[in-house]
Amino acid sequence: MKVPPWLESLLSTAFFTICPRHRDTPRNECNMYCLDCMNDPFCFYCRSSRHKDHLVIQIRRSSYHDVVRVDEIQKVLDTSGVQTYVINSARVVFLNERPQPKTISSSSSSKGVSHLCEICNRSLLDPFRFCSLGCKLVGVRKNGDASFVLSNKNNGEEVEIQRRLASNQEIEEEDEELREGNPQEMYRSGPHSNSRRRKGIPHRAPFGS
Repeated sequence: MKVPPWLESLLSTAFFTICPRHRDTPRNECNMYCLDCMNDPFCFYCRSSRHKDHLVIQIRRSSYHDVVRVDEIQKVLDTSGVQTYVINSARVVFLNERPQPKTISSSSSSKGVSHLCEICNRSLLDPFRFCSLGCKLVGVRKNGDASFVLSNKNNGEEVEIQRRLASNQEIEEEDEELREGNPQEMYRSGPHSNSRRRKGIPHRAPFGS
């Protein structure tokens, strides 16, 4: 079995809705998923009361798309071949395919980007095969030359790739928003421009002579 029974359900789940049991409490977004129950997502409070001893993963968001931390999902799933990103010092993978921005798509085709997702042709930063877990799932079923089952060999190869990438890939984020831009620009964070004036600060006109 190359695909765990809970993966397809996870990828098709709509997260970040308001929990019907805890509407009037803080932290009531349904951003957790139980791999044992494989049912609807739930919130922080439901985890402690209904899934205390279950295997649960937490889903996060970046640029309005669902992500999961690599160190969390790799305990139960082989994520080798999937492009990773660093958001707020945590390495993550996207759950599903994201729409390719038109500006990036046109620039990628003209400049001949070398790394593309095998399923959706999204440009990738590094030599991975897939842009998300969803695209890897399609690749597993289509070609059969990849797997989600954990193995010592795949883990060793992935650790080596992550160690190499960690030294040269860091994406600066604000409010967990993954910046969309030219693939080459995502490696660097340029100096802040001084041309922007802070809003709300009046500027007097110079006195006449």
